[in-house]
Amino acid sequence: MTKELSHYVGGKHIAGQSGRFADVFDPNTGSVQSRVPLASKAEVEAAIANAEVAQVEWAAQNPQRRARVMMEFLRLVQRDMEPLARLLSSEHGKTVADSKGDIQRGLEVVEFAVGIPHLLKGEYSDQAGRGIDVYSMRQPLGVVAGITPFNFPAMIPLWKAAPAIACGNAFILKPSERDPSVPLRLAELFLEAGLPAGIFNVVNGDKEAVDALLTDPRVMAIGFVGSSTIAEYIYSTAAAHGKRVQCFGGAKNHMVVMPDADMDQAADALTGAAYGSAGERCMAISVAVPVGKGTTEALLDKLIPRIRQLKVGPSNDPDADFGPLITSAAAGRVRDYIDLGVKEGASLVLDGRDFKLQGYESGFFMGGSLFDHVTPNMRIYKEEIFGPVLSIVRAPNYEAALHLPSAHEYGNGVAIFTRDGDAARDFAQRVKVGMVGVNVPIPVPIAYHTFGGWKRSGFGDLNQHGPDSIRFYTRTKTVTSRWPSGIKEGASFVIPTMS
Repeated sequence: MTKELSHYVGGKHIAGQSGRFADVFDPNTGSVQSRVPLASKAEVEAAIANAEVAQVEWAAQNPQRRARVMMEFLRLVQRDMEPLARLLSSEHGKTVADSKGDIQRGLEVVEFAVGIPHLLKGEYSDQAGRGIDVYSMRQPLGVVAGITPFNFPAMIPLWKAAPAIACGNAFILKPSERDPSVPLRLAELFLEAGLPAGIFNVVNGDKEAVDALLTDPRVMAIGFVGSSTIAEYIYSTAAAHGKRVQCFGGAKNHMVVMPDADMDQAADALTGAAYGSAGERCMAISVAVPVGKGTTEALLDKLIPRIRQLKVGPSNDPDADFGPLITSAAAGRVRDYIDLGVKEGASLVLDGRDFKLQGYESGFFMGGSLFDHVTPNMRIYKEEIFGPVLSIVRAPNYEAALHLPSAHEYGNGVAIFTRDGDAARDFAQRVKVGMVGVNVPIPVPIAYHTFGGWKRSGFGDLNQHGPDSIRFYTRTKTVTSRWPSGIKEGASFVIPTMS
């Protein structure tokens, strides 16, 4: 019998009441392993009401006590790292090693949130005027929500939940219905760590649940990661309902390879960044830009053998470089893009469409594919494929290479590989992309900096994690204070100044 999952509200597993369910697959075998309930508007509203009540007392706790819960949560997740990673892999399809990385990058933001007593400190001005002091404080918003994607079912929920909760908010997570089990387990671990019931809630669902969060006036802020089309919808809808919103969308990340680059290093970086996790990363490199005559051939000589040697295997194979895609529909979409690239006139150097893994013929596997002679007018260049496909776009010179990522509608991440410090500095300064790597293929910032793309990769003024997350999940209150000295003064009819 297929396992039936639940929601997690008020510190308890709650069975779905809507009668609607989605299948959760094992990507390795193609079989359905569980069903996840899809919440109705009424179920979402009940979770919001529960969170609203719980938040008041949690906000009254001093930040140091909230930090202690974060520290205990860290310990519990590290204790359970192996089973959590295997659970994640069983629903997503990424390798166990990659799943551990997913969890660990989430924990790094929890570690940042442990510093919440310092991060919430306000500002103070003594004697701003005669006998007048001015100070500010950061206070939580109330109930906030996160809508997170399938590709990082531990990392991105923790990126959003940890700062929100540490700031004193209650958090409602609407995870991807494709791999919801790790978020549910994280909720249990938060409760075990001492987080009060109702502060971290998981409500599974689809558009009905999302729209309920976007329009309910008790939800003060929304964070989202996913496709740009949905990011724009969530941003505009939530903002129209008076909410704070941060939404992160699609990507088309380039890696510029200069003629002076170490080609072995560049080829290794490209192989891992393009094909790791079957390309299902918003920071995956999907476009390589070799610069100048001879650079493409030198790069391809190193790159092609590495791609051919990639081991595609089930997610529990410790020797696999990457596993299956998450669903049959996802694999089919990638195959359609490869078909399209061929029709558009790109050269398909390596074709992973017909890859089959013995014993796992019904799994959602694909091999690595490589296109050469891709041009900026092709859809396979313009659109996010989100699979194990790398495109080569040849650039005649540095300026042409710089122009490609700068002109693209997405502006999430970009990298340059070179030995020339002047070129690297100029590139980092001028490229119109939010996150830049210099000889680093996947430039995901560390937790105490901030993560966010430009253009259609990001909607909203504040980014994920780092100091921006504290600003996003709090509002500033400024107090101007004077204690009467006993001197009588007449009424004033003008705006006061600090003179």
